[in-house]
Amino acid sequence: MSDLENFTPKLTADGSFTFVSQEFGESFHSHYGATQESFCKFVEPTQLATAAQKPALRLLDVCYGLGYNTAAALQRIWDVNPSCCVEVIGLELNPAVPQAAIAHHLFDNWNCNYIEILKPLAFEHQVQTPCLKAKLLIGDARTTIALVRQSGFLADAIFLDPFSPPQCPQLWTIEFIKQLSLCLHPDGLLATYSCAAAVRTALLSAGLMISSTPPVGRRSPGTVATHSRSAESKDCSTLSEVEKEHLLTRAAIPYRDPQLSDSTEVIVMRREQEQQTSCLEPASHWRKRWLLGTQGRDFIGTSL
Repeated sequence: MSDLENFTPKLTADGSFTFVSQEFGESFHSHYGATQESFCKFVEPTQLATAAQKPALRLLDVCYGLGYNTAAALQRIWDVNPSCCVEVIGLELNPAVPQAAIAHHLFDNWNCNYIEILKPLAFEHQVQTPCLKAKLLIGDARTTIALVRQSGFLADAIFLDPFSPPQCPQLWTIEFIKQLSLCLHPDGLLATYSCAAAVRTALLSAGLMISSTPPVGRRSPGTVATHSRSAESKDCSTLSEVEKEHLLTRAAIPYRDPQLSDSTEVIVMRREQEQQTSCLEPASHWRKRWLLGTQGRDFIGTSL
């Protein structure tokens, strides 16, 4: 249990709990509300209440963490259609995180009672019921995503929920997001809490259409993405003028990881060097033009 003891529950504003990662120096969820974030940043943008009318759904949960996003998705799907068959693949680096969530009884205050599902998924990394087939792939997501692709898995919804781009750039690169796009069903939706210009550039480079999701608990919106041919039907094709101009600044220079194997330091340094030689305008000019001031960081993500 030594690894589990590294995680101490931290109360968030909606009454749910999260953990703080010692490795990344960040909370797993917003202090405004961990449960709220799962529903509002991931479940609602991927339109699972509508998708649940189908007989079967596939979910890809990138950075499974405590398991909140998967739990929220299952709750919403089965509230709409209790007989919907769901297949879930979760990617997680540290198996102690979901195990600690179970050990600390963090799902006790949820409206759902999925402990019989989440516990074996956390500890045995797989579970199967008449309406669910789920597995956790443990390891670097840059490696395990290849297994997802090889299996032919195409997700109706992808939750992209790593730590922030400056802290975990390896899961926000053009190359990794391209791999995710290849695992997204033609009519599927990918949602993330990030609106960083570098992240949005990577999504666009993967051939996806993007749109903002409503701010939840803070100024900045999230992002939802889908394949171009389904963008019109998904209402997922517009950005505001301020957001469009942000994509024309140095902040939009993406993270790159050509072999999907570089360290955090190398990935960050590569981007910084590209920014220093770029002819694009600094994000500070963009903030000044739109009268954002220092609030630009909160409003629209990283402003390097």
